[in-house]
Amino acid sequence: MTADSTTSHGAADDLSALSYEQARDELVQVVARLEAGGEPLEASLALWERGEALAARCQEWLDGARKKLDAARTDAGGSTTDLDDE
Repeated sequence: MTADSTTSHGAADDLSALSYEQARDELVQVVARLEAGGEPLEASLALWERGEALAARCQEWLDGARKKLDAARTDAGGSTTDLDDE
C-alpha cells in the first residue's frame, strides 16, 4: 500500500506486519515527499498521518527491543540501569 492510498481504515493492519527496517525506510520516503512539496493538501495530510503511524511503529519496535535487553540483563544478573547511563 502506498502513502497516497493509505487511510485510517486498514492502516494499522498493514503497519503491524512491518519490520522496523521496513517502517523506517517507508518513513524516510514519506518525509522526503513531504519535504519536496508539490503534493495537494489532501495528499500531504495523508502522508503526514502515514508518517506519524510509521514513526509510532518504529518506536514500538525500539521499546520492545529495550524491554528485551533489560530482561536479558536482569536474567543474567546484570544491572537494570538505563543504557544511556553507561
